[in-house]
Amino acid sequence: MNSLFASVRDRLSRRVPREADAVGRAQAAVAIVLVPVSETQLDLLFIRRAEMEGDPWSGQMAFPGGRREPSDADLLETARRETKEEIGLDLPVESALGVLDDLAPITPSLPPILVRPFVFGVSARPEITPNSEVALHLWTPLGELPDRVGNTEITVRGTRIITPAYHVGPHVVWGMTHRIVKHLLDLVT
Repeated sequence: MNSLFASVRDRLSRRVPREADAVGRAQAAVAIVLVPVSETQLDLLFIRRAEMEGDPWSGQMAFPGGRREPSDADLLETARRETKEEIGLDLPVESALGVLDDLAPITPSLPPILVRPFVFGVSARPEITPNSEVALHLWTPLGELPDRVGNTEITVRGTRIITPAYHVGPHVVWGMTHRIVKHLLDLVT
């Protein structure tokens, strides 16, 4: 195993992830995909969700993932299945490095959902084949994200808000995805 992956796995294994109460909430999972690009640098995969009517996360930067299906044995399987469906990337179980704390949307107007982020490591940058739910994908150096954080002004459902965000090129990573990235960075950097 890559030494960077071993370090991430070790740091994530030192704590028990907080599992939130799923009562009254749909369950979902996302895949945080890391790839080594040098002996000291990991890149992180982001996707931008396609613009879709009725999708509260339409057009936002995110991680591959989605809602748990009844046929999914667990949320790890949900993350793997959704990643395969959305971007064509098959994540073997053994590529899982750990899990982060469960999250729920802070905004009360969003659907009641619980999201469990799983961290995966792949040995080389894979071919990405987005489906219709994904507008684009991009890789960014994980270690550079702390330098790209700041508040940004965005419009959400017609209301302008100021929110913490990471700036990845012309893209703004905010909301739940920002919270996931911040938690990951707090644990592994």
